[in-house]
Amino acid sequence: MMANCSARSRGRTLQHQGHQLRAKWTMQLTKILVNLMVDQVHRGNRQNGHMGKKAWKSVCDEFHKRTGLKWDKEQLKNRCTVLRRMYVTVKSLLDRSDFSWDEYTGVIAASNAVWAEHIREHPDAETLKTSGCPIFKELCTIFSKPPTNGKHDHPAEHEGGDPNSRPSEPLSLNQEESSSDSEEGDDAVNGQETIQPAIRKRGRKGTDDAIAGAILEMAAASRLRAAATQQRDARYTIASCIEELDKMQGVDEHVYFAALDLFNKPVAREMFLSLKGEKRLIWLRSKCTAAPAL
Repeated sequence: MMANCSARSRGRTLQHQGHQLRAKWTMQLTKILVNLMVDQVHRGNRQNGHMGKKAWKSVCDEFHKRTGLKWDKEQLKNRCTVLRRMYVTVKSLLDRSDFSWDEYTGVIAASNAVWAEHIREHPDAETLKTSGCPIFKELCTIFSKPPTNGKHDHPAEHEGGDPNSRPSEPLSLNQEESSSDSEEGDDAVNGQETIQPAIRKRGRKGTDDAIAGAILEMAAASRLRAAATQQRDARYTIASCIEELDKMQGVDEHVYFAALDLFNKPVAREMFLSLKGEKRLIWLRSKCTAAPAL
């Protein structure tokens, strides 16, 4: 009898593991999960850096409603662990002066030499170089520590342990999840009822502090975007593009002057200077051939 129970238990375990292997994440599915988690944060359902059972149940139910995929809490929490590691990794890059993040494109910009050196030490970071992190702003909302001075300055490793202690997984927004995550503070929500009365007792002062903190946070985010834009513009200038264009062979007059108009766009400048050799001319011709001759 005990042998039969043991066999059934092993069968259920293998069936569960097979179910876990079917969780294949795409960018679209990841964005849906991230937006649902952000919504829970805005609803105040994140206590001590974690979401409780009720919040996760709401996320699972809504995820199923939007995607038609009935993945369980473990699969979604496993993805959350990967996203937490991505947040910590990207934040550590942006703490350095030689990396910057573009909020509108999601690109993490740095020179080829800086990227090459960093990838030698951290091979997983190559995915971030090619794909960037378009959801970094949302990850900040989910994983950064609640502000005490209007800024999210504390990395997520203080909230969920050292991410380096977890098995290494690719920092990709499109991948298959096969491992399960440990429980992540499901009972944290139990303290919500004792915290909320204290918030109500603070009354007007607490509201004013929250507004002031939000204003400071928006100002800090604005400075970060301005600094990132300034660094990108300084690295990919029109003058640098023209200098490289003048060195190229086989550029006819029509493509040359059309390229000058194209260089008014920061993204085009970055793309042009990032390409090497003959690829630059091929790219310019594809972009400028349809343009009217000047």
